[in-house]
Amino acid sequence: MPPLANRGRRLLARIVDALIVGIPVYAIMGAAFRNYDYHNTGASYAESVIYAVIYLIYQVFMLTRHGQSLGKMLLKVRVGMLADGSRPTTEAALKREATYALVPIIPCCGSIFWLVNVLWCTWDKPYRQCLHDKAGQTVVVSTA
Repeated sequence: MPPLANRGRRLLARIVDALIVGIPVYAIMGAAFRNYDYHNTGASYAESVIYAVIYLIYQVFMLTRHGQSLGKMLLKVRVGMLADGSRPTTEAALKREATYALVPIIPCCGSIFWLVNVLWCTWDKPYRQCLHDKAGQTVVVSTA
């Protein structure tokens, strides 16, 4: 198996993917809901759910087809199955990305879980897995 990916490159890849999905999604929602009321938390929550579902679909599609999202391609990292380094199965990618994208939209505790999830790789040994990696039994490796 290739060497484990650098944590900084993993983070930057997620930021790139969030922008790739987020900019068009929020632009379309902004155009669709021109009279958006920032005090309407129900509408804001609905937008978060829509974004999370679209992000989940994007990630699962990219990981099962290529083992990488566009952000991961740019930062030269990929996701592989922990057992053998192969591309994630649909089930593994769905578990991984649902843990990353859907759990955080749970009111109150979701944000805390997200923070613990992404920080988990800083102390996890030996594979530097975040909780979403553990859920999908995946590991992130370098391609460069």
